[in-house]
Amino acid sequence: MSDTRQFSDRTEAGERLGEALRERDVDADVVLAIPRGGLPLGRAVADALDAALDVVVASKIGAPGNPEYAIGAAASDGTVWRNEDAIRRTGADEAYFEREREREAAVAREKAERYRADRPELDLAGKRVVLVDDGVATGATARACLNVLEDADAERVVLALPVGPPDTVADLRTLADEVVCLRTPSAFRGVGQFYERFDQVSDEDAIAYLDANEG
Repeated sequence: MSDTRQFSDRTEAGERLGEALRERDVDADVVLAIPRGGLPLGRAVADALDAALDVVVASKIGAPGNPEYAIGAAASDGTVWRNEDAIRRTGADEAYFEREREREAAVAREKAERYRADRPELDLAGKRVVLVDDGVATGATARACLNVLEDADAERVVLALPVGPPDTVADLRTLADEVVCLRTPSAFRGVGQFYERFDQVSDEDAIAYLDANEG
């Protein structure tokens, strides 16, 4: 794919990821998508690998006065990733970070429960897991989710992404057994830049991708 080519939408990106994973002979017991944007891709990847689809949820911890700037992320099980450089640069103290960690972990937990409904959380111990999102910028939520999978004692974790900046992807390679990223452009402004259609995914639509497990 050339540097100027965009993915038409998340489903196409997921189909391309599925193809790339199959070409690399990646096997998976379960595909975990990061809601909401990761679920259209996760559905396509799970179908390509003939694997179950579930979610792993993390919520970004924003900087004081700048909630879009991630200084960390908290997962639904309370697992946290800290961006120590960003914490220092923004002057966030420990009281602020802990307060926001608790709040964002609760947000992530509520979202995970809403998405799973009556379905039990999967036991990931000893499982081969593919973690999927629609792209990364700082990778804050992906890092927190990878921490969850490490704590869950998954046998092997492959992070699958359509796009991310080279430095972030290089860092993520140290946290997963393998990272498959279709594009690592140096001119990176944001994930949406590489999609022709990048509309927000509603909770209802995201949950429908999980419900397809039962179809």
